[in-house]
Amino acid sequence: MTDVDSGSQAIVLVLFTALVTVTLMMCVMAGPDRDDLTNFYTGYRSLTPLKNGLAIAGDYISAATVLSTTGIIALAGYDGYVLAVSTALSLVLLMFLMAEPLRNAGEFTMGDVLARNMPGRAVRIAACVVTLAATLPFLVVQLSGAGSLLTFILDMPHGAGARTACIVIVGCLMIIYAALGGMRGTALLQMIKIVILLGTSVVVAALVLNRFDWSPGELVRAAQQGSGTGPAFLQQGLQLGTSVGDRLDFIGLQITVVLGVACLPHITMRLYSAQDVPAVRRSMSWAVGTVTTFCLLVIVVGTGAAALVGSRSILAADPHGRTSVLMLSQALGGAHASAGATILYSAVAGMVFITLLSSVAGMTLAAASSLAHDLFAHAARRGRAEPRTEMTVAAWTCVAVGTVAITLATLVQNWDVGVLTTLAICIGASAVAPALTYSLFWRGFTRTGLLATLYGGASCALVLMVFSEAVSGTPSAVFPNADFHWFPMQSTGLVSIPFGYLAGWLGSRLDHRRHAADSRASRRLYDESEARLLAAAE
Repeated sequence: MTDVDSGSQAIVLVLFTALVTVTLMMCVMAGPDRDDLTNFYTGYRSLTPLKNGLAIAGDYISAATVLSTTGIIALAGYDGYVLAVSTALSLVLLMFLMAEPLRNAGEFTMGDVLARNMPGRAVRIAACVVTLAATLPFLVVQLSGAGSLLTFILDMPHGAGARTACIVIVGCLMIIYAALGGMRGTALLQMIKIVILLGTSVVVAALVLNRFDWSPGELVRAAQQGSGTGPAFLQQGLQLGTSVGDRLDFIGLQITVVLGVACLPHITMRLYSAQDVPAVRRSMSWAVGTVTTFCLLVIVVGTGAAALVGSRSILAADPHGRTSVLMLSQALGGAHASAGATILYSAVAGMVFITLLSSVAGMTLAAASSLAHDLFAHAARRGRAEPRTEMTVAAWTCVAVGTVAITLATLVQNWDVGVLTTLAICIGASAVAPALTYSLFWRGFTRTGLLATLYGGASCALVLMVFSEAVSGTPSAVFPNADFHWFPMQSTGLVSIPFGYLAGWLGSRLDHRRHAADSRASRRLYDESEARLLAAAE
């Protein structure tokens, strides 16, 4: 790895400043009025399908997708390829199964969808709790990673003080974006992010292929050699192992990604900003095409990192390979500083920076919206809150969520917090996905079943993750010197996903027997809205 020269540092700083200035101005200009809830939560549903599709893709592709997936491909080969494909498949599943019903059923948040047939404070509170459980871990991971990555990009001393400063700066910016910009402002940020991300990735992938005369075979052979694993680079097992248990863990992880990523609250929230059902259909087509293209580019970039940088250098910089794309840009630039090398590194650094900013801003908005709309306006005020009051609460909850995330990220910055990403996705697959599936497609789903799904699925994922190999008992765990694990997997999906679906079914069946009148009311509400829900018919 070459050191970052002073010229590159200067350009990177100028680029960062320009990105922050432009995006902040756009967020402020696009921000809602103080009493305009529809604008804050949905941006008046004024985005065209192309713009909304790009915004969905921008929210969907987080910094973890860009950096961690690239690193896994560079270090584990085949396992990373499958992860990239699973990431794209998750959005395809959302597009074909739930995008249109979600748009028809929802208004502002996931709580609106779940409370459609089962109104009540308990449902709103549960929706808010699960939304926070799924978004806060992601926020902590993104902010904690921001500290390490920005110190690497800017070639700063990798001490706690520098990383804390970077975490606080990125966290304060995310609060401003979410509080001032609302849905429309953060959508503009996501559009800028995805254009920069795709453009930079195309250039890097083209340079990688050009190094190998546009021969994928030569690229893969060089990656096998650079990884030090030879033929094993194209076989399953480098990430989690090759035993029967490890293979089951690998299958469970991919199922969790497919079911969980697209169901996370900050992704589904984007669907409510579509103008109508045809618009959400076209928006999802743009989003799926964009995400699929990016995942293909990530495969090329990750393979190029293995071939040109090598696993030894990547592991020396970061055990999880999150800096591999930055190191690849340095390798492509050559050993000697040049204008082209400086521009390429600066462009990749800018891509990483805007990805970090936009990812945390979208998640902050989703968490704050649920707190303000579900918890305050409906659970506390029983739907009688004034729009101006709710808007004020939404802005301050952005500050509260951001402050909590910054504090937690600062406290755990020396830990390996990548497990929190897995936890968030497991909660999405084990609690959110079953709740949305049952609520949208099963007329027999009841309030007890819904609460059992949300609390049961989330609790199961959390408990299993705490006592899993990812947290203790292995050299790569969060606490490698402790051993209190009894769940022998890195991901909880194989157990927690069936548990979430089973809890919803058992809770609903129990409701049917104990509270026949309430069950009939839920069925009647579902029947009355079924035509509009599934076919947008009045």
